Formats: sequence, structure tokens, C-alpha cells
Amino acid sequence: MSARKSRADRRVDLIEAARRAILRYGTQGVHLNHVAEEAGLTSGAVLYHYPDLGELLVEAHHAGMERFYELRVKRVAGVSEPARKLVVTVRSGLPSGPDDPGVRLLNELGGAAARNRVYAVLLTTLYDRQVALYQSILDTGAALQVFRLSGESLMIARNLVALEDAYGYRITARHPVIGPREAAENILGYARVATGNALDCD
Repeated sequence: MSARKSRADRRVDLIEAARRAILRYGTQGVHLNHVAEEAGLTSGAVLYHYPDLGELLVEAHHAGMERFYELRVKRVAGVSEPARKLVVTVRSGLPSGPDDPGVRLLNELGGAAARNRVYAVLLTTLYDRQVALYQSILDTGAALQVFRLSGESLMIARNLVALEDAYGYRITARHPVIGPREAAENILGYARVATGNALDCD
């Protein structure tokens, strides 16, 4: 890190270093020296900016979560047609492959959530935001009579996010026959039934 960096910039660098350390060692296995090594600093220098390692790990998870969600929103922002928007949203929620860092970080967060209340709140917040994203698309499509929903939009939206989570985990766990393309098609199979739309947008 450059000595001329501001305190805020140094903290941003440390958050990124913590993210890399989490991906390498896991949320439960990462230690102060791991973050210091990733940052190219001494452990004391890390503690100067983050006296509590737990706080730094929370910020790293939060930053990763925000990055993941904002990328999803950005990908669908320019799409107005509900069916196309739904397809893009499904695909944007899946990892690009087993080594996708954004989804791997979310998996680490999920694994730690049962033992850490702060992580659980972060994960719940992300889930609720993704459900709201889907529900907005479903409600818009229904209002425009593009979709004929098979049930309440909230239920369908929750199911879509749950399917994303399940298939995303299988992809990062290197399932031999489930990759991003197969997972997207399986989720879209449910979405077609739930919306009454062929979702033939390619």
C-alpha cells in the first residue's frame, strides 16, 4: 500500500485483502496474519485500522454482498420487457463457474450465518432484496398481462431465489453435470410454469 493513501483508501484495501483471505481460508479459518499477508502489511498495521478483526470480516462480507447485488441490478437496468428481464435476472444470480469469487464469498457467508448473528442479518437482507427484485418483475409482467402467475408473486419470487441459492451452491461445489447453463435452464423451467410465459428470449 502506498504511504500517501488516505485512511479511507487503506481501509478499502484491507477490506479487499480480507475478502481474498476469506476465499482462501474460509470465514471460520481466516486469521489476522492471513489478512496481513494478503494486504502486504504487518499484523500491527492491520490492527491500526481495524482493531477488531471480526469487524473487518463483516465489512468484507458486506462489501462482497453489495457488489454481487449491484451487478445484478446493473445487468437488468437496461431491460424493460418483463419476460426478458426475468431471464436476465435468473442468469445474473448464478455463478459463472465453480471459482466465481462473488458467489463463493456468499457461500462462505451462508456457512457462517448459523453461528454469527451479524452474518445471518446480512444474508437475510440480501435474500429479501433479491426477492423484492424478482417480485417487482413478476408484478410488472402480470400488470401488463405478459405473465399469468400461478400463485402469489411473493411466493414465486422466494422460490426463484431459493432455486438460485441451491443451484449456485451445486455449481461452486463442482457438480459434474450442473453448470451455469443447466442451472439457468432448470430455474427457467420453474419460471415458465409459474408465469405462464415461454420466456423464449434468446
